[in-house]
Amino acid sequence: MYFAALLARTEDGWEASDTELDDVETLSDLTDLAREASVDEDTVLVFIEQEDAWFGVVRVDGEEDPRIFISDATAAARSSYGEILLTDELLGREPGAEDTIAALEELVGLDGTEDGEPDITPDNDDDNDNDNDNDEIDDDAVPAGPLGDTGILADLGLPEAELLMLRTDALVEIADALGAAEVLETVR
Repeated sequence: MYFAALLARTEDGWEASDTELDDVETLSDLTDLAREASVDEDTVLVFIEQEDAWFGVVRVDGEEDPRIFISDATAAARSSYGEILLTDELLGREPGAEDTIAALEELVGLDGTEDGEPDITPDNDDDNDNDNDNDEIDDDAVPAGPLGDTGILADLGLPEAELLMLRTDALVEIADALGAAEVLETVR
């Protein structure tokens, strides 16, 4: 089960609204949604939480690039909403690397041969083979644990160390540290 909400900072404090992410397909879409909720280009936080698995916070300040924190990148990678947050930049990949890999995979079949080449594999199933193909590091692997800007909420009252310690009911604890627990509760 997912929960998503926007917290927009105003002169009078925080305003919360729940949000549907059905039409959000990219980080850019999510950023646009946050900017629409912004009052005078002030800070907007987008909270996304998958119950007992992971949470993410996206911070949008005016026209600046969004800042992202994900509590568990591996869990988020298995989620359609998490995939929105796991950008190439956040993962330290070259932008568009996934598209390049997909294009190369089209040229090379799943069996590892190029189109039109016969599949020639040795018949020896020697278990003493010292060629450890499994020792290669997958560049597309998502790191386990927290990922992103751990200082995303430090200036709003939640230090990095406390953010990294949050597990369950994280959004409630974050909202409480921001002084927005009551307004978040109204949309929960």
